[in-house]
Amino acid sequence: MFELIFLFIMIGYFIQSALFMIGAKIKFPRISDDKLPTATIIVAARNEEENILRTLTSLDKLEYPEGKLQILIVDDQSTDATGKIIDDFIKEKSHFKKITTEEHHTKLIGKMRALAYAIKEATGEVILTTDADCEVKPQWAKTVCSYYEDNVAIVTGVTTQIADKWFHGMQAIDFVYLLTAGAGTTNLKMPVSCIGNNMSYRKSVYDEVGGYEKLPYSVTEDFTLMNAIYNLEKYKVIFPVEPDTLVTSIPCKTIKSLISQKKRWGVGGLGVPFRGFVIMFWGFTANLLILLTPFFYSPIWLMLVAFKIALDFFLLYPVHIKLGIEKNLKYFFHFELYYIIYVILLPFIVLPNKKLVWKGREY
Repeated sequence: MFELIFLFIMIGYFIQSALFMIGAKIKFPRISDDKLPTATIIVAARNEEENILRTLTSLDKLEYPEGKLQILIVDDQSTDATGKIIDDFIKEKSHFKKITTEEHHTKLIGKMRALAYAIKEATGEVILTTDADCEVKPQWAKTVCSYYEDNVAIVTGVTTQIADKWFHGMQAIDFVYLLTAGAGTTNLKMPVSCIGNNMSYRKSVYDEVGGYEKLPYSVTEDFTLMNAIYNLEKYKVIFPVEPDTLVTSIPCKTIKSLISQKKRWGVGGLGVPFRGFVIMFWGFTANLLILLTPFFYSPIWLMLVAFKIALDFFLLYPVHIKLGIEKNLKYFFHFELYYIIYVILLPFIVLPNKKLVWKGREY
């Protein structure tokens, strides 16, 4: 009986993984360099003195047509040396500009407020966002913006993390796994996720949905905006998986910070459409059954466990190859163990208490 249930779950998991793979492989037309739109890059930074210089340095190396790129760095009331590091770096760099937020300027709070501040001063037709702990490639902005045909409103991309040891490597693979699922569903016109440290959208369409001021507050402001634009049913929302659009962030250093990150994403994920909960169901159930393997030991059960692990690998392998980060796959089994544990525990972390502390603020 239980083996039949496991088989049924694995069939569903297989279909879901196949859809992720199909969607992530979809190609999109691109415009020529001479037609690239004006662009504004926004980075919201709060107490990022350890990381911000890495981000600023990579942004300074971006290749984009002369006079078409603006870079806005938002110092969101940092209490460390973040503001000074920004000031020192952007001195005599005319395409960079620092913005400082004020505590009670708008009804918005947190990152949504910082982004809204900057968007009001943005001159670009396309807004690109990344985070103050991220490194972008020189071709990042040009490649992202090359997908902006007239009917495209959002282009988002894959983020991974520095993978210099197993604790970081499993996080890096997890990012790619979740965003491969995001790419697959988005490109099949069923978006369920994106990530704000590698996201872009037309400023005119942002204004059309009323900006962050008109959207419900969320700690996952990126998907809230994406969903609002998608629901207009007027524009394309696309998620190309390309090496030049890959962003690399800093992994969580401790288990405590990792749990905090997962809880924040989990709380934000409660606002996803029903299709998102369907995806969560297959992942939760498949991993729960693997966790129960010692209690239902049998050859068939073990074959289904191996099948699930193989599915995950064959979903991740081509994406890692394409993005040029296949070396991270040496941490694949660390990721599998981590994935099984956190997918099972996450509902019990999120549902009893939805309060969050992030960047020194309570939400």
